Amino acid sequence: MAEDRDSQSAIRIAAAGDVHIRESNREQIAEAFDAVRDDADVIVLAGDLTTHGQPAQARLFGEACTACDMPVYAVLGNHDHHAGEAVALTAELEAAGVRVLDRDYAIHDIDGIEVGIVGAKGFIGGFAGSHMPDFGEPLLREVYAETTREVEGLDRGLAAVAHCPVRIAVLHYAPIAETLAGEPEGIYTMLGSARLAEPIREHEPDLVVHGHAHAGTFAGKIGAVPVHNVSVPVMGQDFWLFELPVSARSAGHVH
Repeated sequence: MAEDRDSQSAIRIAAAGDVHIRESNREQIAEAFDAVRDDADVIVLAGDLTTHGQPAQARLFGEACTACDMPVYAVLGNHDHHAGEAVALTAELEAAGVRVLDRDYAIHDIDGIEVGIVGAKGFIGGFAGSHMPDFGEPLLREVYAETTREVEGLDRGLAAVAHCPVRIAVLHYAPIAETLAGEPEGIYTMLGSARLAEPIREHEPDLVVHGHAHAGTFAGKIGAVPVHNVSVPVMGQDFWLFELPVSARSAGHVH
């Protein structure tokens, strides 16, 4: 981990999503965590840590990342919710030192620099021309309401870390269509929601990362805010390193 840096240095964030741990790739994931620990200050994970949302898979993930001895923050994805055991899965992850953010935030101190990390799953609803409305059958309206809860949680978290010199938002679902390019347009509604962009546009964090869209596009923007799809299949590598200058609200990447 980086040490002895002055107040104008960059904070280095290692990000990934859609890791989908299972017995066959647990060693590869452990090696990836070990490889990045000297290059980054903190790791953020954009959901789908597991393949089927089983607590046993979360335990594998915890074992894989424990040895790297780095701060790890994560949100859950749709795969992590699949088995209906998100509470037990979260407990396994947090027992291994992974901080799971569910419409929540954390402030992490790096050499005296406060880094605000806001995490929410996000949810579906679509984008321009394909918005899911708050209308009709109760089940459809509940989908809309779930997205509302995610938007509100993201907004609260970003407001709470407004004083931090570096601010990051971590989602699973996409807040813009731009980073979905490459996926069939017919499924955009199921990959994210433009409503998630509203608090991002208002609070302007330094970086937004998401996953979920395995065939999407790496880079996009909400206004001046960089948004990156850090799904491992999109990146073509285990992690992406983002350098966030403390003295300016901008982001870059190296690999």
